[in-house]
Amino acid sequence: MVDKVLGNKKAIVFFLFPALVVFIGLIIIPIIMSTYYSLQEWSGFGEGTFIGLQNYKGLLSDPIFVKAAVNSLILAIASVFIQLPISLLLALTLAKGVKFEKSLVTIYFVPVIISTVVIGQLWMKIYNPEYGILNILLKAIGLESFASEWLGDPKRALAATFIPIIWQYIGYHMLLMYAGIKSISTDIFEAAVIDGSSWWNTSMKITIPMLKPVLNVSVIFAVTGALKVFDLVYVLTGGGPAHASEVIGTYMVSTIFKGNQYGYGSAMAVFVILECFALSILVGLLFREKEEAK
Repeated sequence: MVDKVLGNKKAIVFFLFPALVVFIGLIIIPIIMSTYYSLQEWSGFGEGTFIGLQNYKGLLSDPIFVKAAVNSLILAIASVFIQLPISLLLALTLAKGVKFEKSLVTIYFVPVIISTVVIGQLWMKIYNPEYGILNILLKAIGLESFASEWLGDPKRALAATFIPIIWQYIGYHMLLMYAGIKSISTDIFEAAVIDGSSWWNTSMKITIPMLKPVLNVSVIFAVTGALKVFDLVYVLTGGGPAHASEVIGTYMVSTIFKGNQYGYGSAMAVFVILECFALSILVGLLFREKEEAK
């Protein structure tokens, strides 16, 4: 029955058409409009003035934008080298069949489904310089000199902002990897046990290599998610203090809605889109090269 439907081109077009319309309406057309406005000097009111690539040249000489772009890349690197290894370790540990396995999977996934505003409020209380649990804990163990106004200190605001973001999505990537491990045939693991392979050896030489398609997706999601981050940074610091925790998303919003520079903000949006496409392709190529090298 399925083969008969898949062989009917009219049926394929019929089922794909609604999704195609939604995709074009919500993704393609906004991208085209952003590209159009990025080539104009436009305040959001009246007619814009065509200025070619001047907005893009302005981005390169804008120190705040450059800082925001660097901060976004730092978050992307931290996501790949801190968030994903923690997620992978959790997935490997849970998938081997620990006690309360299903409950622990659910608990680790809870931060993903909680509203970002709630997460932000939670961490603002943790970081509070007067009654926050972090400073109280540091003082209790004799590290009072490390107590700080975490979100108000330009030297610590960036790290203090990124830690909740990385923490929130550990469960998301853990669940992807956990599902990937569970899809691997148990016969393979049983054969490894019979051959005397330890859990760690099995994880490194069998599980992780077979999990590469899932890891590829996780890396792409982590990188593009970091480049597009906005909500939690906006709730915690709004990009401050003094742009210390600024990312492209927060700077774009302040430029468009507070500065009324819709053309310039649209150029930032197009930059993020191109950046995400380029890095997604690069990650895909890196995983493909490793596969071909074997």
